[in-house]
Amino acid sequence: MKLNFQNTFARLPESFFKKTEPTPVIQPSIIAVNDGLANELGIDPDFLRSDQGLAILAGNSIPEGAEPLAMAYAGHQFGGFSPQLGDGRAILIGEIGGKDIQLKGAGPTPFSRRGDGRSALGPVLREYLVSEAMYALGIPTTRALAAVLSGELVLREQPEKGGIFTRVASSHLRIGTAQYFAARNDTESLKDLVRYAIQRHNLQASNAFELFQDVIRKQALLVAQWMGFGFIHGVMNTDNMSLSGETIDYGPCAFMDRFNPTQKFSYIDQNGRYAYSNQPGIAQWNLTRLAEALLPLFDEDQEKAVTMAKEELEKFPSLFDKAHLEIFSKKIGLPQNNDPELIRALLDLMASQKTDFTLTFRSLSNSPDSFLLNFEDEEPAQDWLARWNAGGIPDTSLMKVINPVYIPRNHRIEEVIEAANRGNFNPFHELHKALQNPYNEQEGFEKLQQPPRPEEIVCNTFCGT
Repeated sequence: MKLNFQNTFARLPESFFKKTEPTPVIQPSIIAVNDGLANELGIDPDFLRSDQGLAILAGNSIPEGAEPLAMAYAGHQFGGFSPQLGDGRAILIGEIGGKDIQLKGAGPTPFSRRGDGRSALGPVLREYLVSEAMYALGIPTTRALAAVLSGELVLREQPEKGGIFTRVASSHLRIGTAQYFAARNDTESLKDLVRYAIQRHNLQASNAFELFQDVIRKQALLVAQWMGFGFIHGVMNTDNMSLSGETIDYGPCAFMDRFNPTQKFSYIDQNGRYAYSNQPGIAQWNLTRLAEALLPLFDEDQEKAVTMAKEELEKFPSLFDKAHLEIFSKKIGLPQNNDPELIRALLDLMASQKTDFTLTFRSLSNSPDSFLLNFEDEEPAQDWLARWNAGGIPDTSLMKVINPVYIPRNHRIEEVIEAANRGNFNPFHELHKALQNPYNEQEGFEKLQQPPRPEEIVCNTFCGT
């Protein structure tokens, strides 16, 4: 089968990338192929499972029209600026149907910074499961096309099985891409970036300022959606924030079990910079860094450019609050609700009694009685129900298409990884199947609804490097 590859990113100036070939592996094998996504891209999934397809997914063969490269970008990591980061373990093969096809874990690049450019199996399975779960939940995200067992070991704290992940994205342009050129005072490349981003993302924008406005709107909605599902990205560095408005880079990410506004999971986030409740503020902080990078393109008059940027950035909280209220109002079945205090009271109640985020909202869509079962002290929950009922007749059908039964819970992902490292991929396939239909109860998957027992709680998650 001929794959209709091209690589428009390779047509940009050489300052944007370094041409990089994947490093072949000796004995790869298929773990999973995303049939639905493959069909959307016009690719026969059976071809991807063939020897020829496997060779492409493993980085052992470069298809016609593909031009492998590692993208250049900078970024603020936990608040500290690194002027050069770039794809250290990811190689952009090219595009099919206007979507980027990228191999993660396919070997070192010029940006690897002494790393091996490989990925352990665990991060591959985590990103496959979580990104596809996000898609099924309706949250903008990069996608998983395939997961491959490399057949080789990678050395981390100990030798681990290696994997290669095929990621699909609207693009891999990041806030850090703009920062990379701004740090070098390369205004011409910034102009090229803006033109390319507008074209790639089919925007109505005609200049850098309108692109900036578009990114602000998309990030406000995206983070509100994260909050609505109890999702914690874990590492909201500027190089992990996409200009397309898609969730990207699933490293130490997690969905909350018990609701805790200050919840964090990333082991390296010791101060909780990227905790659940901090995500909107961090998004605005990151957008401020984007404004700084694009400032020379807003207006020749620097003072005017700064004023323009400030005025747009000041709109972010209201854009976020509006989206947040809309999402949570739907979650409680009152889409016309304009009382943020009703939402806040419920979240405060959940936090004080440490109820499970996902199960609390799902049970509310079932019945008040099932909702009350989440609370040890029922009296304040009864009080909140009275306020809720006074708000109108809840739309339970709406609630059941926005409050999932299944999320990729941390302890289940850890079980999947442990089993896979022993050579058993059945738990991976079982969890993946449940997550593809998150809003409907599925016979045989009852255990996947349940929060962890105390001994199963996962406190820390880790970056894939």
